[in-house]
Amino acid sequence: MRHAALRYFTSRLITTALVILGAMILLFALTLLVRGDPASVLLGPQATPEVIADFQRRMGLDRPVYERLGLFLWNMVQGDLGRDVVSGRPVLDRVIEVLPYTLTLTFVSIGFAVLLGIPLGCYAATHPGSRGDQFLAIASVSVVAIPNFVIAIYLLLIFSIWLNWLPVLGTGPSGDWGDAALRLILPSLSLALSWIGYIARLMRSSLLEVLSEPYIRTSRAYGLSETKIVYKYALRNASIPTLAILGLGVGRLLGGAIFAEIIFARPGIGKLIYDAIGTRNYPVVQGSVLAVVVLFVLVNLAVDMAYGWIDPRIRAQSARAAAPA
Repeated sequence: MRHAALRYFTSRLITTALVILGAMILLFALTLLVRGDPASVLLGPQATPEVIADFQRRMGLDRPVYERLGLFLWNMVQGDLGRDVVSGRPVLDRVIEVLPYTLTLTFVSIGFAVLLGIPLGCYAATHPGSRGDQFLAIASVSVVAIPNFVIAIYLLLIFSIWLNWLPVLGTGPSGDWGDAALRLILPSLSLALSWIGYIARLMRSSLLEVLSEPYIRTSRAYGLSETKIVYKYALRNASIPTLAILGLGVGRLLGGAIFAEIIFARPGIGKLIYDAIGTRNYPVVQGSVLAVVVLFVLVNLAVDMAYGWIDPRIRAQSARAAAPA
């Protein structure tokens, strides 16, 4: 069993490394497809050909594509994300500077989705066909269908402008944790609402399936209370699909954070990418997107490992599939 677990985790690490490498190559290729010369955009129409040529030389834009790709990959492996062509600062410093804001927004949103979605799903599964179940079904489908940026705009209008209950723009004064928490409620809810509905529906269907298993019927035959059966025995197995989907949820929330950061005027890696695209600041775009990709892949790796730890059958099956014939 120990060798099976080691083989399982090793295969996941190799897959993670290959995914990151593929993402770096794809990211480099996508920047080649963006229209517009970064030198002309950054230096303005008054720049002379000599100044433009010197800028392209310093940026490495005058080299062949294969040389630029090799240098790009080598620098990425070393942790050198390049320099911001506008400010001259290392891109890594800029990413580290704003990344905590995006991570806080993402994981608070995930927290809202889990803390609200799982209990709602459990209620719907234990009261199938009730009015509450029907209302939750309609509400969950509705919030899943509405884009995050539309939800963000309506939350802003209702709770900040009309009711004036919550502050909305920015992150508040430095060191004021209470004000920062209040300003985090609306943007995190705008990202979490669709995932609350999704997790609730997933938990409902998964829990209903688990509650029909033979060991649950046996537990009822022994006279155990329904609450103990649901929350002590059935919930752990029913939570496995939800845990598996959280890795994808983090990636989706990281992608959706750009809208929340722009609408609510929050600093973050999404807004950094948005501003860099407008100025053709390729090093900042590449470094920021790569940071998001690495975070997404690492979170999914952690979820994969937790998934295998919770359900040993998954670990053993993956190990057998990765074993040589």
